[in-house]
Formats: sequence, C-alpha cells, structure tokens
Amino acid sequence: MALLTIDKVSLAFGTHVLMEQINFSLESNERVALVGRNGAGKTTFLKLILGEAHADEGQIHHPDDLKIAYLAQEVQHTKTGTVFDIVASGAGDAQNLLIQYQHLIHEVEQSASETNLKKLESIQEELEHINGWALIQLVEQTISRMQLNPDDLIENLSGGLKRRVMLARALVNNPDILLLDEPTNHLDIESILWLETFLKQYNGCVLFISHDRIFMQNVANRVIELDRGKLSSWQGDYDNYLKRKAEQLHAEEQENKLFDKKLAQEEVWIRQGIKARRTRNEGRVRALKQMRQERSQRRNKLGNVKMEISDNLKSGKIVAEVENISYTYQDKAQSENSQSQKILEDFSTLILRGDRIGLIGPNGVGKSTLLKLLLGELKPDCGTVHIGTKLQIAWFDQLRSQLDEEQTVLENIGQGKEFVVINDKQRHVYSYLQDFLFSPERARVQVKALSGGERNRLLLARLFTQPANLLVLDEPTNDLDSDTLELLESLLLEFQGTLILVSHDRAFLNNVVTSTLVFEPITESNSASSEAQNNSALKYELVEYAGGYEDWLQQRQSRTNKKRSQNAAKKESSIKDLASNESKPNNEPKKKLSYKLQRELEQLPEEIQQLEQQQEKLEKEIAAPDFYQQEHTITEKKLSELSSVQEQLEQCFIRWEELES
Repeated sequence: MALLTIDKVSLAFGTHVLMEQINFSLESNERVALVGRNGAGKTTFLKLILGEAHADEGQIHHPDDLKIAYLAQEVQHTKTGTVFDIVASGAGDAQNLLIQYQHLIHEVEQSASETNLKKLESIQEELEHINGWALIQLVEQTISRMQLNPDDLIENLSGGLKRRVMLARALVNNPDILLLDEPTNHLDIESILWLETFLKQYNGCVLFISHDRIFMQNVANRVIELDRGKLSSWQGDYDNYLKRKAEQLHAEEQENKLFDKKLAQEEVWIRQGIKARRTRNEGRVRALKQMRQERSQRRNKLGNVKMEISDNLKSGKIVAEVENISYTYQDKAQSENSQSQKILEDFSTLILRGDRIGLIGPNGVGKSTLLKLLLGELKPDCGTVHIGTKLQIAWFDQLRSQLDEEQTVLENIGQGKEFVVINDKQRHVYSYLQDFLFSPERARVQVKALSGGERNRLLLARLFTQPANLLVLDEPTNDLDSDTLELLESLLLEFQGTLILVSHDRAFLNNVVTSTLVFEPITESNSASSEAQNNSALKYELVEYAGGYEDWLQQRQSRTNKKRSQNAAKKESSIKDLASNESKPNNEPKKKLSYKLQRELEQLPEEIQQLEQQQEKLEKEIAAPDFYQQEHTITEKKLSELSSVQEQLEQCFIRWEELES
C-alpha cells in the first residue's frame, strides 16, 4: 500500500513551469533518488510533500498520522545550543520539556539546591504523564547512533557534524518518510560511507536529492527524474537509470526530428495554396494548426554549460617543493584556553606543472591549512616551501565568500563592465553568462535568490574569467547537477595547468586526479597511542598515493598489510632475542633478583601470551564488516580496550628486558 500519492499536481512560478500534471506514489521501505537539473524544482517537490509549498492544482493524499521528517539542503549556521537540545527539538510537542529536563539535570549536578530539586521533581511528574522517559531514551539512542556527544555545542561543530546533528533531529520522531536534500554536502568520505550504510538499513521510506553518483548507486533502489515539468520513474539502481534514460532521450530526439520534418512539409504545402477539395483541405489545415500548437508547447531539453579556462601563460616546471615541513594549528579564539592541533610533521612532496592532485581527509583535519602552506599563505613551524615561478592562481572557495549576495549575477561577473576577456577574446557579460545557463532575466536576479547549484555555477563563471595556470578547487562539486559535473570533469582533464582538488565526490576524484594526498589516522604506532591524551599530538599522517579514490583504497590495503607483517616480524624477532638471551650463557655475574622480582619474571611470559590472545581477538572483532554499524559507545569501548592491551603488552616487553638484564 502506498504511503503517499501525488495526483495530477501542477506548479508554476510566473511563466516558469516546474511541474505539469505529475503523478507519483511512494511505497514503504523504498529508497528513492530524485534527480534533475539545477532549478528544475527538486527542493520544491520535497516541500510539496512536506506541506511547506502548495500546488496550483492537483492533490496529495496520505494518512493523517503519517510522520514525515526533512533534512534541508543548507545547514542553519545560526542555530545554537547543545547537540541534545537540537535533537530533542525534533521530538514534537514534548521538545521543550525534554530540553528543560536535560538542563536541570546539569544544574543539579552543579548545585543540588532545594529549588533545583523541586523543579526537577515537578518536571519528572510532567514527563510521567506524557511517557517522556521513553522520549528521552529515544533522543539519547539517536544521538549515540549518530556517534555524537550530547553535550557538544552545535556552533563549535564542523559542517559535516552539523549535518549529522540535523539528521539525528529528523530521525528522532521515527518518521515514516525521511526527506533528504543533498545529504552528502560538506560530509567527508568516512561520513558519507557511514550514511550509506545507515540508509540501507533504515526501517522506513527514504526520498533523497543527490548528485553524488556513487552514493546514488549504492543507496537507491528507484530513481525518479524531474525534467521540463514532467516526472518519470525508473526502477532499479542509478546505472540502470542512466542506461534507460539515454535510450529514452535518443527515441525522443528521433521522434522530434520526424515531427519537425512533417511540420516543415505542411508549412510548405499551406504556402502553395489549397489545390484539392475544400473539406479535405480544411481537415489538413486543422491538423497543421494542431501541430503548430504541439510544437509551441514542446519544452526542449535544457542546454549544457559551456566552460573554458584561460591558461595561456605556462608556469615554471616546479609549482611547489616542500621539504620536511611541520605545522601546529593554534586556536587563538580563546586566549586563556587556546588549543593546539598538530597538522603536519616532517612532510615532503614535489608538485610539478601539469599535476592533478586530489586532497582527501576528514572534516577539520587541516586540508585548508595544507593548501595555504603549499601556496605560501602560511609559514610552516619548520622546514621549507619553495613556490614556483610565473604562477597565476584561481581559487574556488567552498563557502562562496567571493560572491556578494546583495549584488546581481551580472554585477558579480561584470564588476561594472559590459565585457569580460576569456582567452584574449572579449565576451559580452550576458553572452558569457548564457554559457553557464543564466538567461538575461536570471542574470538580473540577486545572488541570495539563487539555488545552491546556481551559486556554484556562478562562482565557476567568475573563477574562469581569471587567467590561471594553477587551479585550487575546494569542494567545487557541491550542489552541481550530474551534467555540469561531467562537463567540469572534461574541462579539468583538458586543462594544461596544475590542479589541486579538495573533494569528497569519489567518482569526481576517480575521473580527474592523477595522485592523491590523504590524511590517514595513525593507528599502528604505539607512540601515537600513548600520546592520545595530548591535544597537540599528531593524529593523522599525510600519505601520497598514485591515482584516484579507488586506487587509494587498493594501495591503502596493501600498505596496511605490509605494516602489520612488519610489526608481526618485529614482535617475533624481539621474542626470539629474549629467548636466546635467556638460554645464552653469560660469564658476567648477574645481580641476583629478589624472590618477588623472580616471581614477576616467571609470570611475564604467560601474561604476554594472554595479552597477545586478547589483542588478536579484539583485532578480529574490529576488522568485522559490521563492527562500525554498532552503537558508538560499543565501538569506542572496543577500540579503547585494544589500545589499552597494546600499551600493556609494550610495558610487559619493556619490563621483561629490564628484569632479564
């Protein structure tokens, strides 16, 4: 049975028709991807289902008790409060009571005054009446499921973690339908993989908008497309949609060609005059009028963006030479409680003209800081960075700070001029903007009224007005539709200069870059684990790999296996050395151990054996495919246990050596 049905819905903004007599139904346990060009009306479609927008005609049917939750495309950076407060605000009518209770609990922990205790007792009674304890448990379980800290302030979190908080807020009410608008925007690859796993196991219906091709392929079991006011549905995964869509467009093109040919023949006939019987001619004239009307109502497929980059001036052969640099980021926002984070330690690399380098790492790990170090905007704590000659840098900022939201599209590009220069040729601003699918009417709109995809197109248009032989692109793929993404890929492949790309779009990385710099967590080093309590300890190492995302995954596995075998060999060698030392006769007189120390030495081999067995068991549990699908508290406990066992094992070996000597 359908959870929701849309029946002959139409919606237009002025002369711009978004939906025309569309029909749609959503079944339980479906995972549906909604695709379409930027500005086609995808977000408006979700808002129609949510009830925040209203159709010009048609109806939307669903049960009165149907619960629908929505994750918006843009994270509201003005939101304040703890993670618990934000998530609890999605719990319906009881939200204020839950938030008050949580705050009062903290107050009582600080001061168990009689006033606070009375307030707490009063709120507890209210919670009893509305089954509030179950709601509190649900909020806490959802936060744990999202691997979040309930006491963290949302204003201090990264963009990716904020999206995770807002997703938890949407899920806390156990919705029947979950609506997600670009859920992977600003998420790092690890978070995207987590979200894929979560949605595939979600016990409900999911309708999401995305332009992340691998994400759609892994999650969706149906694809719907909003194109020129019509909604079409395709069962199966994203690859099946691409194949069948290409067949449909080819058939549509052939049908239009035949129609246009027949229309042209009829237009020639009408101009030659009526030669046959009057009744037959009148029928043919009526048919021609009908054909003219059909042709005028046809909505042609929207054209593609046209891009070109001015890269006439070549840079020097060496773009950047980095030798043994280290850098620690110091947070100076709070002078008294300033925190430091070590970003790099003893890192070296060489960037040559024509390199296309991808940069991968979790949110907040220091990717933007690395870019500034590579380009000389920041100085390393130690080591040297030599910047090449004749560099012309164009920088794409993921926050779009280069755009003035109060100005029009035209003003942002022209800067008061009627012409721009592209590859030494003058182009009128209106003509240039049409290459990026901005009509003259749309060019006169303020930037703040544009969709996310349109803003990214505008920023690309602005970027490519600058001559450049080094492109630095920080998350350029957010909000761009698939056609524009593929065109941008082609453009970057033809670009003769150097490219440094920060992206979490796995398909984009695979298709564009020739090498990757990856921030990888340090897990093998015992010294790193012993420094875990130190905020300034290096938690990620920057490793260079050849190829794109898939190449990194393959090489990373080989590197991990090699490290494990080296560690195993080292451990085996140390045990053999200890055993040989034990059996080797020593002519030098040894200091006699006390009874207590002698007993300790005799018990150490058995203790080491037990710790190694415990370590092996924990490593097998952690290596299981479903390990990270458990609650955050469980995974955190197991990882902590492994770290503790490794540290104990290391101490045992050290102690054995001390006692033997």
